[in-house]
Amino acid sequence: MSLNRGWLPGVLLVVLGILLFFQGDRSFDAGNVFAYGWPTMFVIPLGVFFHWMYFYMLNRKGVGMLVPGGILLVDGIVFQLSALTDSWSFTWPGYIFAVAFGLFELYWFGSRNRWLLIPITILTALSMLFFTVFSIGYLFSNLAHSRPILAAALILIGGLFILSRKREQQL
Repeated sequence: MSLNRGWLPGVLLVVLGILLFFQGDRSFDAGNVFAYGWPTMFVIPLGVFFHWMYFYMLNRKGVGMLVPGGILLVDGIVFQLSALTDSWSFTWPGYIFAVAFGLFELYWFGSRNRWLLIPITILTALSMLFFTVFSIGYLFSNLAHSRPILAAALILIGGLFILSRKREQQL
């Protein structure tokens, strides 16, 4: 499989466009490009490199390359989203998920050792649990400033529970 010659300039232009889109009021200079784009420039390409090594250079023989490749790829995506949106405080469970993803690639493309599913499941569950808890905490801390909206939502949800309960009893 040959790669299109325009893939690197295309990726760079897409990244530049994303950085411009998320810059907002900040100035667009070399310091900001590195401050907000370092994951796309350094971490994600390393993850892609490990995958490229496995699929093309080693002809699917060095399955161990996928573990650091998967970790770096997912961490790079999490880093990039966190840098652009300044959401480090609740995207950190993505780092735990990155390890689960790397191990899952080892399981999927390797010998399908079912014992790998134990740490994959534990790490994925922990990541999802922490992400859910911190996201809900973040949402409620922002909703606390608009107490009337929160009160109306709770009343509406409670009313729906009461009405659905009565319908079940009538059937």
